Amino acid sequence: MLQDLSHMDRITQLQDEIQRILVIMSSSIAYLTTRSTFLQVSEEIPITKQRNPDKFDPPEVFEANKRELVDDLIMKAKQIEVLIQSLPAPEPEEQRAKRLQELENEMTTANQEYTQAFSELLRTMLDTADIEASLLSKQRST
Repeated sequence: MLQDLSHMDRITQLQDEIQRILVIMSSSIAYLTTRSTFLQVSEEIPITKQRNPDKFDPPEVFEANKRELVDDLIMKAKQIEVLIQSLPAPEPEEQRAKRLQELENEMTTANQEYTQAFSELLRTMLDTADIEASLLSKQRST
């Protein structure tokens, strides 16, 4: 069970890191779309819109920030890769089926024990009710 717990911790860490890389991606897209200026990429397609200079970063700042965003993405992707590699190999299908069958057998046994205990409880309650009724009728007779 302790080993399973550490695997679950790694899975949780992996989920957290995937969430973080998605935040980095989203922030990167937001930055790239809001802090860039419009550049003409084709002679056939003219630029029809301009941004105010205070709305976009100068080219050297923009490139430096782009590089930092790329570095952040690469670092996070490598961390995710390490976490994935640390996960255990999937168990073979036959072994998993055997383990599931054992768990099902344990569950069936536990359910039978519960049903038996519940039946005994009901019998005890009925016996107790009979004894109480008998005592009450004797008490009334006297």
